[in-house]
Amino acid sequence: MSQLRVPINPHDHILGDPDAPVSMVEYGDYECPFCAAAHPVVKAVIARFGDNLAFVFRHFPLTEVHRNAEIAAETAEFAGAHGRFWQMHDAIYANSDHLSPQVLYTLASMLHLSQMELQKALAARTYAGKVYQDFIGGVRSGVAGTPTFFIDGEQYVGAHSAPDLIEAIEARMLAPVM
Repeated sequence: MSQLRVPINPHDHILGDPDAPVSMVEYGDYECPFCAAAHPVVKAVIARFGDNLAFVFRHFPLTEVHRNAEIAAETAEFAGAHGRFWQMHDAIYANSDHLSPQVLYTLASMLHLSQMELQKALAARTYAGKVYQDFIGGVRSGVAGTPTFFIDGEQYVGAHSAPDLIEAIEARMLAPVM
């Protein structure tokens, strides 16, 4: 089983209490149908644990098969720079089956973000470095596909269903601290 090589840090987007008893990191691709299917599962897991779980999303765009995944990730980072990462994250996944630059601009408008500023940021690749750092961290951690989850730094190997993820997190919560 692989280990998370890049610890959770201030550059991450975290839902829940950063000091929660358990953390879950997802490496995902906004255009991946498996990630889109896992998105409502992740939301259910987050709702189940609340502040007892720190959830982190990291970008792992598979650009060879998903041509809009990288600009979607950069768009999420643009929104994050304006305090709206999680809203954009959810909106992109809600539209993952028909992503395009125009859809991303529309989503930005819906979140009261400037389409012009987003276009400039994408053209300048302003947030490409953050996306790349997430990707390289995933590679170093043994991520080979998406979604890939790490629970308290250990790669989760199992079904991407709410009951299975909940069981793995609960087992981790009950594990003795070393």
